[in-house]
This record gives sequence, structure tokens and C-alpha cells, in this order.
Amino acid sequence: MAMKIYVRERTKVGEGVRQPRYNVLAVAGGDLRVYAHHFRKTELEQIAKDLSAELVYLSSMPEAEHGTKK
Repeated sequence: MAMKIYVRERTKVGEGVRQPRYNVLAVAGGDLRVYAHHFRKTELEQIAKDLSAELVYLSSMPEAEHGTKK
């Protein structure tokens, strides 16, 4: 199984703000320890390249669905 790194764009970062925009949510198929909470896209791409992993970008949930039960 190929290694996959699942990431999601942070919701509380505004446009033009110079802060990392992505959270790592999960890692499958490998052993990776993550010591940071937020990452820049270039950082994630470099990590994935070095580990021969695939980056999977998850879409965020629409505001209207937050807190609703299915």
C-alpha cells in the first residue's frame, strides 16, 4: 500500500494572511510522526516527495452543515 497523507485547508486563515494554511489529518501506509500543527503547501509537497507519498486534499464541510446530525 502506498503511503497517503490526508490534509485539509484551515478555515480560520484569511486571504493574504502569511500563516500556514493546511492541517495534517491522517497518515496511512507508513510511519510518520508530525510535530507541527499547521503546514504550508510547499512543506507538505516536500514531505510527500521525500517519502514517496501521495497528498490527498480533503474538502472542508460547508458552514451550513456544521453541528447538524445526519
